[in-house]
Amino acid sequence: MFRFFENLVDPFAEAPHETPPKSYWAYLRTQMAPFRRIVPWLLISGLIVALMETGLIFYTGRIIDLMTASGAENFWSQHALEMTVLVIFILFLRPCFVTLQRLLLDQSVAGNMQDQVRWRAHKHMLGQSSTFFQNDFAGRLSNRVMQLGGAVESTTYMAFEAVWYCIAYIIGAALLMAQADVRLWVPLLIWLVIFVSYTYVTARRIAKYSEKWSNARSLVTGRIVDAYANIESVKLFADGKREEAYARNAMKRHRLRFMRFLRVMTGMMFWQTVINGILLVGVLGTAVYFWTAGSMTIGEVAAVSALVVRLNGMSAWIMWVTIELFEEAGTIKEGLESVAVAHAITDEPDAKTLHITQGEIVFENVTHHYGRDQGGLNGLNLVIKPGEKVGLVGRSGAGKSSLVNLMLRFFDTEQGRILIDGHNVSNVTQESLRAQIGMVTQDSSLLHRSVRANILYGRPDASEEAMITAAKRAEAHEFILDLEDPKGRRGYTAHVGERGVKLSGGQRQRIGIARVILKNAPILVLDEATSALDSEVEAAIQKTLYSVMEGKTVIAIAHRLSTIARMDRIIVLEDGKIFEEGTHDALLARNGLYAGFWARQSGGFLGLDKTG
Repeated sequence: MFRFFENLVDPFAEAPHETPPKSYWAYLRTQMAPFRRIVPWLLISGLIVALMETGLIFYTGRIIDLMTASGAENFWSQHALEMTVLVIFILFLRPCFVTLQRLLLDQSVAGNMQDQVRWRAHKHMLGQSSTFFQNDFAGRLSNRVMQLGGAVESTTYMAFEAVWYCIAYIIGAALLMAQADVRLWVPLLIWLVIFVSYTYVTARRIAKYSEKWSNARSLVTGRIVDAYANIESVKLFADGKREEAYARNAMKRHRLRFMRFLRVMTGMMFWQTVINGILLVGVLGTAVYFWTAGSMTIGEVAAVSALVVRLNGMSAWIMWVTIELFEEAGTIKEGLESVAVAHAITDEPDAKTLHITQGEIVFENVTHHYGRDQGGLNGLNLVIKPGEKVGLVGRSGAGKSSLVNLMLRFFDTEQGRILIDGHNVSNVTQESLRAQIGMVTQDSSLLHRSVRANILYGRPDASEEAMITAAKRAEAHEFILDLEDPKGRRGYTAHVGERGVKLSGGQRQRIGIARVILKNAPILVLDEATSALDSEVEAAIQKTLYSVMEGKTVIAIAHRLSTIARMDRIIVLEDGKIFEEGTHDALLARNGLYAGFWARQSGGFLGLDKTG
């Protein structure tokens, strides 16, 4: 039974590929869409449960009147059948309706909504560009995704479990009071208008403070995670005190906003008690007056009293729930600041899958300045032939990384186009484009998973034998076998820590190289691929990389010129343009910029005198 209700909605079902709405209500509607078949049953079951609650309370008044009228000696003989039906209803029918409501609310909605929201938000976030993540704290982004799921689930849950129940209860109570004396509606309506007005005004104030509090909480989380993620730099520069102050300032802001939130909450409790006093005095006083006037029975007064006392108790819950809804609304709105952001780089509706057969790369009048006046590429034209090995040289900011990033479509060109085998990279899917390019970066970032999972990231369907062969070619197999993590996992099952912090720079690099070797993509990009390795290992890896390059189109970025001297052609970039090109020997003979770079090196690196 539980499984049936749990599976009425699949939280991980494919959703429309569109940017989530920024509007609070529009966003909730999109999240409720998969639950549309359940909503009517939730409304019906909630209404029935609320009416049963009020009916039972009011029925106690009828029992009192029956007992008064028949007396103890005749009560069972006159009302045994009615009491038997009541007992059957209470013991059997009522639990069935209550359980149905809980199954729909807990198993179908609460059990799926939170994961659905987080899954959709996370999936959308994964489609964002690298720049998007560079411009924010990873901790704050993840915190917003996690909080968004909880806030939407709580909002939905409270809307059906509390708000709808309370509305149905008040309607039921009003109808039953009318049976006793319709004039009881007057004090009830007066209380209801005052209560709803005060709750709405207070909730809006609390929502404002709650959103500021939520922002402050995310800021604290972001700064703490930032310190933990960069703990080596904190320790290396003996900057613990500065980090303490950095986090403390955010915590002070959080405390100030939380205190403002609590002030409103404390004041609310006082006025809520006063308003509830109006309900008790108004309705109960009126009921007692009507009894003394002979227009109401003792049983009716007792039933009205029970309804009002129960409503008095519920009012604190109603107000708290309303405030919680506004508070969660603030959390949702804050989360949407990050989640409801359109992707900067998107596939065209008719984007095709790229299949590389040759590996020719053409840059046609490519210009990209990152929205600035300088930096990046400036009208670059370059043809890299199939299977050609090209080295890129230039000062920092000359455009080397820009060329690679634009080819990978981490950014879209501002002018010009890039073709691979005649296909414009803007017209093919990003996933298929990047699947055809293997890249080893200067600092290979590893996932906090096992060594096996990190290497297989290059080709998840690869066999164990192929994975180990790739590790051996990357000179990584021997040190991997000696690895052991704090949980006792060894070798390829050992976990490497966040971003691979449990490994040395050279070990991370060799696993990164193994991953690219296993991927075996037709285009290979090397961005200072051996810079983190010692000389002995670098020599072995260079030999491996040259064998891996066979049959592939290669772009190698290097500051250490000795690593690209054997390339078919070397491109020298300056100010986003091709300044020189040719073989190593030809460029030295020209005695130009490249020759100057080479002369200034003694196995070292280029001077980095630019930024960008």
